[in-house]
Amino acid sequence: MSINIVDLVKNYVPQDLIAKAGSFLNESEGNVSNAVSGIIPAVLGLFASKASSGEQGAAEVLDAAKGFSNSGIQNNADALFGNADLLSKGTSLFKGLLGDKTNSIIDSIANFAGIKSSSSGSLISMIVPLVLGLLGKHATDNHLNAGTFSSFMSSQKSNILSALPSGLGSLGTVLGLNSISDGVRQTVSNVQETAAPAYNYAKETAQNAGGGAKWLLPLLLLAVVALALWYFLGKGCNNTSTTSTGADSTAVAPTDTLTTPQTAPAPAAKTLAEVTLPNGVKLQAYPGGIEDQLVQFIQSDEYKNATDSTLKEKWFNFDDLNFEFGTTKLTDSSKRQLDNIAAILKAFPDVKIKVGGYTDKKGDDAANLKLSDGRAKAVQAALKAAGVGAQVPEAEGYGEKLAKVDENASDEARAADRRTSVRLLKK
Repeated sequence: MSINIVDLVKNYVPQDLIAKAGSFLNESEGNVSNAVSGIIPAVLGLFASKASSGEQGAAEVLDAAKGFSNSGIQNNADALFGNADLLSKGTSLFKGLLGDKTNSIIDSIANFAGIKSSSSGSLISMIVPLVLGLLGKHATDNHLNAGTFSSFMSSQKSNILSALPSGLGSLGTVLGLNSISDGVRQTVSNVQETAAPAYNYAKETAQNAGGGAKWLLPLLLLAVVALALWYFLGKGCNNTSTTSTGADSTAVAPTDTLTTPQTAPAPAAKTLAEVTLPNGVKLQAYPGGIEDQLVQFIQSDEYKNATDSTLKEKWFNFDDLNFEFGTTKLTDSSKRQLDNIAAILKAFPDVKIKVGGYTDKKGDDAANLKLSDGRAKAVQAALKAAGVGAQVPEAEGYGEKLAKVDENASDEARAADRRTSVRLLKK
């Protein structure tokens, strides 16, 4: 029997958990159950579409999935209630992929199930970490890399689409599930028929072994489906198209000397404190954070005596600036620190800065370079909108050129290489 990821997730959402969710949200158990029946395939469909969009998309989903798997949430679903960190991450990932379609999905599920939109959003925030945790466990148990994970998620699209309740069938298009064509389905069917003798042989072997080799059955069928999708979706059929990264795929060497940005010291407790600028403006910032460091450095003799060449070696990392999952869109929570940097530049009108973006080693080099450059320029644009554009003349992404952590390390370890930084200019 082939794996059906929808059924796998449903097994981890028992009725008593639904009852607890209903009590937690002050909704009827039946309505919550209806909502969950739509949320599970909707969330799975969202990640399936992202993962099957290419190896980069698959790598991002796989990284997130392994991160949630390491949290052990799939073994303790009750921990979803009241866990603000997990719920926040679930909300951020969902919004990061759907963008302005987020509310329409939330409202559609709410209307279908007869619950409040706020309850629908909360349930989605709970289901996302659980789904990713299970996907991460499956990927780890089966040694899937970005390529094989992408194939696996593509093979699940038809299962996910068929699991959407009839009242939510239109979500298939919004989630990108309808992109799996009849031709793909037919190709899968043809390959399955061709491979039937081999499958039957594996089945007979497993039976003769008294069950000891039963694991061969799902593995073989999964391989058959993956092979069909691999062939049809671009790895075969003489498909030579590649993902565009711009007019010229050759990266121009940055003019700056590439040195590791200085990490802002993490405050002992994440408590904001007051930072007063020379013009009397007061900021709320973390002690020892980027704001504190910049103000002190700008007022120091080291900066006054520095040249642009020596400044190339002194970078300052943002410590409260983030982007939505896999995008160049800044999160709403980043506004405080961006406003602080703008206020600092206004207090020191002669100061100019350059923004630098960095990624970890995971994924395609060219895609990482493009993402980091887009994020650096997004920060530059935000500061321009804040009225200090003339003081932020440069922004550049360096991709993974300075990344130190191995690409196979945990997501938590690789997070040190994913950062956005600034340095001062004297030109």
